[in-house]
Amino acid sequence: MGQAAQATGGGPSILGPILPLLLIFIIFYFLLIMPQQKKEKHRREMLENIKRGDKVITIGGIVGTVDEIKGKIVAIKIADNTVIEVLKTAVSQMFPDKEKK
Repeated sequence: MGQAAQATGGGPSILGPILPLLLIFIIFYFLLIMPQQKKEKHRREMLENIKRGDKVITIGGIVGTVDEIKGKIVAIKIADNTVIEVLKTAVSQMFPDKEKK
């Protein structure tokens, strides 16, 4: 009788081992994945809205003004009579204007 009661008494739950993994995934999603997706969306919007005359900073740290946009290539004026061409994806960020503040 003791063995029968033991066999039918609520066995181990499958939820027990999975619950900590599920909680870790949820924490990672809200702390790492979601902010990264938001940042990437903002970057895509910035690259789509780039226009002539915008001051930009490239991934390499070059600061200049957009002179021309040719599809995936952006011509950036970095000095008088000096224009470089970079891929649009090489533009890291817009240079903050002091006038907008």
